[in-house]
Amino acid sequence: MANIDVLLPADQAEGTRAQVLRWLKAVGQPVARNEPLVEIETDKVTIEVPAPVDGVLAEIAAAEGTDVAPGALLGRLAPPAAVAATAPPPAAAAAAGGRAAAVTVSAGAEARMSPAVRRLLAEHGLAAGAVRGTGEGGRITADDVLAAARQGAPPATAASVAPAAPGAETGEGVRRVPHTLMRRRIAEHMVQSLLHTAPHVTTVFQADLGAVLAHRAAHKAAFERNRTPLTLTAYFVAACVDALQAVPEANGRWTEDAVLVPERIDIGVGTALEGRGLVVPVIRDVARLDLAGIAAALAELVERARADRLTPADLKGGTFTISNHGVSGSLLAAPIVINQPQSAILGVGKLEKRAVVVTREGREEIAIRPCCYVTLTIDHRVLDGHQANRFMETLVRRLERWN
Repeated sequence: MANIDVLLPADQAEGTRAQVLRWLKAVGQPVARNEPLVEIETDKVTIEVPAPVDGVLAEIAAAEGTDVAPGALLGRLAPPAAVAATAPPPAAAAAAGGRAAAVTVSAGAEARMSPAVRRLLAEHGLAAGAVRGTGEGGRITADDVLAAARQGAPPATAASVAPAAPGAETGEGVRRVPHTLMRRRIAEHMVQSLLHTAPHVTTVFQADLGAVLAHRAAHKAAFERNRTPLTLTAYFVAACVDALQAVPEANGRWTEDAVLVPERIDIGVGTALEGRGLVVPVIRDVARLDLAGIAAALAELVERARADRLTPADLKGGTFTISNHGVSGSLLAAPIVINQPQSAILGVGKLEKRAVVVTREGREEIAIRPCCYVTLTIDHRVLDGHQANRFMETLVRRLERWN
């Protein structure tokens, strides 16, 4: 029986740059159908390519560190019966590459952990031995780590903490952290957007979130009973729908012949991945969702992003982006670089109590109110200042009059 080709799925890597990160099996090792076989790092996410059939890894065609295109040949599987009688020659096993062999020769589940799993173990301070693996052959998955953290698994000792991802080197007071493909792509994208593509202009407004906080306090418990966190970001996503409907051009993109304005609103939400960079998973057709639907979609995307379980499809096709930089303490960030080919991006600053002038019964008074700065950075080829201000006026009015 002929060997089976293992290919990089076109739908998983289309429109992205991809590189072989790690082989999870060495040549000669058996693999079950749908068992993760090789990890691919794209400029946006890390994905696992599973074995298409039961078999034995007969050949590695793309070594670790190799750039691969959609549909590229990664390796070949031989039917189990074809290799049952013979062991692979040493030279064939060496073809897997030093790092892959080191990862896969161990029979333990810990030796086959993905970078995402190792990172989650370190973030939660857990030892691999304290986590029950539910993956193929007892392999620990990201979901296993998150479940163990929720259940209060015992913390790791200094000797049992999951090892850091390879590549960080120390010497003479300097730590060298090689660029990941994601980090390189972020840098290229930022420079291209800011310096070579779109003239950026930013407008700044202040929003009083008193009405939003009151609504959230009244409904947070009900959302939690449905296992849906009600975050402030969900309110901003909902308010953006009103603003984008008032100024549809902010949902559009520039072309040489025209501004293309899609009817559907697909909002991306910037999500920081500790030590790796930023991804922007997209909530689809937001105008069709109520606040509960937005909160549920947002929670699901953020959880999968932090567990490294997003697919390239989750990051494509956004028409507008929100960057909630205030969650890390920033009051104001401008300009926030536009996520090309989009035409605008909303920045949300830190929520804090401020002294503001309010009018009550015809008299001006100083009151303490929960406020934040919101910014809209626009591609000035697509939007003018008065359109940007109308967008922000609509957004702020929606937030301040929430009911």
